[in-house]
This record gives sequence, C-alpha cells and structure tokens, in this order.
Amino acid sequence: MDTTKPLAVVTGASSGIGYELAKQFATNDYNLLIAAEDAELQTAAAELRALGADVEAVQVDLTSNGGVDELYARIVATGQPVDALALNAGIGAGGSFAGPDEDRTPLEQELAIVDLNVRSTVHLAKHVLTDMVARDEGRVLFTSSIASTMPGAFQAVYNASKSFVQSFALALRNELKDTNVTITALMPGPTDTEFFERADMLDTKVGAGDKDDPADVARDGFEALMAGKERVVSASLKTKAQGRAGRFLPDSAKAEMHRNMAEPGSAPKS
Repeated sequence: MDTTKPLAVVTGASSGIGYELAKQFATNDYNLLIAAEDAELQTAAAELRALGADVEAVQVDLTSNGGVDELYARIVATGQPVDALALNAGIGAGGSFAGPDEDRTPLEQELAIVDLNVRSTVHLAKHVLTDMVARDEGRVLFTSSIASTMPGAFQAVYNASKSFVQSFALALRNELKDTNVTITALMPGPTDTEFFERADMLDTKVGAGDKDDPADVARDGFEALMAGKERVVSASLKTKAQGRAGRFLPDSAKAEMHRNMAEPGSAPKS
C-alpha cells in the first residue's frame, strides 16, 4: 500500500451500504482494507482498485471471535494506523420469535445476528478504538438503523441489535469527547440491498416497498463521518420524518407500526 494515504477499514463491504461506503473512501484518496464473509468481496475489491485505491480484501466470518481476531491481525499487518473504521457488517431475520412453525425464526439465525451485529462490533471496536485513542486520532462510523428507535415486532432480535449499536456508539462518543477520536452513527431506513432477501422478508410491506439508494446512504454517512457529526438519519425525506416521529410516539405505537411493516404476508397483494 501507498503509506502516504490514510487507511480506512470497512466491514460488510462486499455489497450494499458497505460497498458504497468503501467507494466513498476510495474516491477520497484512502487505502482500503475491506472485510466480508462471501466471495463477492473479491469482485468488490477489484472494482475498488479500478477507482485507484490500494485495497486489501479479507474474507472472514465475523460471527466468531477467531474471525474478528484474524481481521484485526490483518489490520495490524498493514503497518498503517487506521484513520477511519466503518463498522457496517450486519444481518437480519424477519418472522415471529415464538409463533407458529411456518413463521418462527430459527434460534441459530437469531444468535448469529447477535454475534455479528453486536458481539463482533464490540470486539473489533475494542481493538481499533484503543489504538486510535492511544495516538489521539481517528474516526469511527457505526451503521445503526432507523430500526434502533422502535421495538421491532416480527424483527425483534434485529431491531434490538441495532438499538444496542446506537446506544453503544453514542456512549463512546461521550466517553471520547475530550479526544481527537470521533464517533458517528449512521441511521438508514429501508435500503435497496440484499438485506430483505437474506432476511426472508420479501413478502412483507417493508420488503416489497420503496427503498433508499445505498449510494445515497453511504454518501450521507461518509460526509457525517468526515464532519465529526454525532449521527445522520439517511437518506430519504420519509426516513428522516420517521426518525423525527420516533422521538414522540410511545413504544407501543412504534411496535404496532413496525408490525404493520414487517409481519409476514403483509406485502400488498398484486
């Protein structure tokens, strides 16, 4: 790598918001270390190199402690400090937590959500943020969600995981307010990625509805990160309005609203 360029690390970078975040860094003269579990990562790396970035791709399963340790070892091996970290890797699952067999989400899938969205986020942040604070420099972007603001009926574990990420990010921002390390939370609404297909939610109102462009979400996140902002709700006016409304609605009303969007079979019939 050209060590005169700053280094950005992006997890979940093979597609969707993570890939678009990596493109933002690439076109703003960063070196990149990108991570994801699937083979699409190599295609993403080639496309990012075509934009002029030096890119190292680490195909790794971050649901395991060993996977996070492997990624951090690869970060250290670059010999460069991490200037920006985008903790973006995440998965979801739609369905009933304890309902009928046909709608009930598998326990192993829910535990994988906790391991990736929560555990790996804490694990990698612990390593990289400790290094940033030691040299008093760095930026971290947590991909939270507008879902963090509401109880997620029929998406219970995912929304809870994003509530954790949001609270965690804002707590760290306060802890580090007297340093030159900044923490920013990115809060997208429904976004046009593989998320809803992977979460088995294409038959839901939210899965079948209009979605934001991941490139717009990533641009908002990158700009907020560079400006050192606390959070950014992205990207459409509808998502921003939902974020504002969430401050005033009672949790019971938000849970019912989420139910209407995420209940299996709620997609409009053609």
